[in-house]
Amino acid sequence: QVQLVESGGGLVQAGGSLRLSCAASESIYAMGWFRQPPGKEREFVAAISWSGGSTGYADSMKGRFTVSRDSAKNTVYLQMNNLKPEDTAVYYCAGRRSTWVATTIREYNYWGQGTQVTVSS
Repeated sequence: QVQLVESGGGLVQAGGSLRLSCAASESIYAMGWFRQPPGKEREFVAAISWSGGSTGYADSMKGRFTVSRDSAKNTVYLQMNNLKPEDTAVYYCAGRRSTWVATTIREYNYWGQGTQVTVSS
C-alpha cells in the first residue's frame, strides 16, 4: 500500500510563506494537493504531472502557490507565498496512477493524512 506523508504545516502570519512536503513510499505518477478549510468541503489546490512538465492550479492560488517535485526522492512540494487567513485549512497530498494532471478528488488513488496550515490575520 502506497503511503504519503505530509510535513511543513504550521502557524504563520498573513503575508508569510510556508513550504509543504509530501514524501511517497514509492514512485507515483501524477501528484496533487488539496485542502479542506474548517466546515467546508475538500477542494483542489494544485497538481503536477509525472515529469513535472505540466502543472495545474486553482484560480485563487495562481501566482501565490507553486507545486514542484523531486522524482528521485519521491517527494512533491507546495510553496505557498503571500498567505491569507482564508488559506487556513488541512492540506492533503494525493497521488494517482496516471501521468496526467488531475483536479478532482475521485481521480486520485492515494491520500496522505493531512497537515494543518493556520494563517493569522
